[in-house]
Amino acid sequence: MTTAKLTIDLRALAANWHALNRLSGCETGAVVKANAYGLGIDRVAPVLAAEGAREFFVAVAEEGVALRRVLGPGPRINVFSGHMPGDADMIGQANLTPMINSVDQMIGHVETLPGHPFGIQLNTGMNRLGMDPAEWSALRDIALSQNPTMVISHLACADEPGHPMNAAQLEIFREMTAGVEVPLSLSATGGILLGKEYHFDLTRPGIGMYGGLPFIDAHPVVTLDLPVVQVRDVDDGASVGYACGWMATRPSQIATVSGGYADGLIRALGNGATVTHDGRKLPVVGRVSMDLITVDVTGLEDTPAHLQLIGQHQSVDTVAKFAGTIGYEILTSLGARYDRVYLT
Repeated sequence: MTTAKLTIDLRALAANWHALNRLSGCETGAVVKANAYGLGIDRVAPVLAAEGAREFFVAVAEEGVALRRVLGPGPRINVFSGHMPGDADMIGQANLTPMINSVDQMIGHVETLPGHPFGIQLNTGMNRLGMDPAEWSALRDIALSQNPTMVISHLACADEPGHPMNAAQLEIFREMTAGVEVPLSLSATGGILLGKEYHFDLTRPGIGMYGGLPFIDAHPVVTLDLPVVQVRDVDDGASVGYACGWMATRPSQIATVSGGYADGLIRALGNGATVTHDGRKLPVVGRVSMDLITVDVTGLEDTPAHLQLIGQHQSVDTVAKFAGTIGYEILTSLGARYDRVYLT
């Protein structure tokens, strides 16, 4: 096969969720937005539901509709973007729970779906989504009288345990929710690792379930093997790839593997990245192109059938560092062209 193989270990995913659940010491939900971080909501979400997750989180209502088709009735599906104009039919028919982010969303929700469940999102300093303290103060009594399902916020710097923003947001969240008698939620994966004072009633792990940092004890979930299409000898001084992106400084053997930026392997991976073969690191040379990547395999005794980019020897975060990005971007960019194999 010349299609790269993406192996997704659902057993490892379940183990990671259970590990984060144990650390939480409270109810543990699951964030499955962006098609379960690119790994397939239709395969990931049922596993998490079977393991005990009852609170799921998506980014937008359309994702919630797709998730409801997968999960059926029962688990609650929460929508971070809240109730956007035009979402009422989707929210009502799929029984979604929008996280209300503003006075305007609150008014729109009550007018179009009176009595329908909703949660509330507060801005504690990230300045992305949620009600500011003044807005919340004005709306608080009215909102709480409508029996929201939960009140949440989101930490901006939880992957840096010593960052002062964490303690500041925790204090603001406590102040804004003082006396609130509905479930509270502040922490995703990073917040879970900060400790129990950040956990409240519900945690919302995302990246850690999928094997990414900052959960350093996570089991690897993703393996990506790239088939070798061709191996050629390259003379000293010869160039490889677009724009002569790499020049050989000795007689070399170059393997061309199937995979490229059309598969989510962004161009920035290029020179400086490595792939592995039986644990041995081999340098990527030249530019990543749409469908192909070139690798210096000089010194290998045998021509390998494939080279591994992500797996036991290189995590998704290691690969992300090659490209100057984060594991989230690599995971959510993995394309539709892979031969996906799920381990159950």
